[in-house]
Amino acid sequence: MRPIGLGCMTMSQSYGDADRDESLATLREAIDIGVGMFDTADVYGAADAAFGAPSKGFGHNEELLGETIAGRRDEVVLATKFAVQMGAEGAVRLVGDPAYVTQACEASLRRLGTDHIDLYYCHRQDPSVPIEETVGAMGELVAQGKVRAIGHCELAVDELRRAHATHPLSALQSEYSLWERSVEDSGVVAACRELGITLVPYSPLGRAMLTGRIHRGQEFGATDFRSLLPRFCGEGLDRSIDLVEQLREFAAEKGAAPGQVALAWLLAQPLDVVPIPGTKRASYLRENSAATGIALSIDDVAHLSALFDPAGVPGGRYPKPEDAR
Repeated sequence: MRPIGLGCMTMSQSYGDADRDESLATLREAIDIGVGMFDTADVYGAADAAFGAPSKGFGHNEELLGETIAGRRDEVVLATKFAVQMGAEGAVRLVGDPAYVTQACEASLRRLGTDHIDLYYCHRQDPSVPIEETVGAMGELVAQGKVRAIGHCELAVDELRRAHATHPLSALQSEYSLWERSVEDSGVVAACRELGITLVPYSPLGRAMLTGRIHRGQEFGATDFRSLLPRFCGEGLDRSIDLVEQLREFAAEKGAAPGQVALAWLLAQPLDVVPIPGTKRASYLRENSAATGIALSIDDVAHLSALFDPAGVPGGRYPKPEDAR
């Protein structure tokens, strides 16, 4: 299998409308070409409500993936998540008590049409529940054979260590890319390497910015949550594109696309990394998967790291609360 997975969220929410038939075709092709992991979550399809957009419904993405893998379950590594619930008017609620962990897993198994999940993540830790209780309940699912391995998302180093001490974590999913490297400064990357935990970067292409397909003055529709993000608006957008233009020049020298170089940079990091770029189009899926063939030297990696020095990347990851819809 390829060391690049597929983030399936975009087929259900957050990045504009998706065509169902096109999404299914992309998922089937991903299986055909040996994509390493399919990443989903029970909330994908419902979370658009948090950004003021219409919801396809809780579980939509899992059901889409479940339809795709019917009859081909043994060809895929399946990862899904629990803990995020959507309340009235898009209010986000985190739930991580042991009873809910079991309930959520059973519901995901039904939607996915399988008897086991290869990698089961806690999407975000419920602050009202000790992480040991949540992870302990996830460990029980492993003992029962319903889950093969467990992971967590967006943990600080101390939380990561506490979780791993309760039950070994196989993976930590966090945003990580040339464009977003806070997990380096926070010590998370070093901790994952020390503990033998695979880092699974989501948005490894900077929400498409690193593909070079975003242009100056681009406007994002009401169903595309990038319209709310500082790095995609006004001066932030212009400064981001300045950086990407330099990435484009570097990639051209390698005979590659900018996004392929960005993924190759991740794969060159000194720890186990499985990026999960999201796409709903087969052409982009093929382009992303081909990044495994891009060879970067130590000097290339250092040059790209310096080019995207975090101090020079504009804006924050998310809007300030007062700026959100």
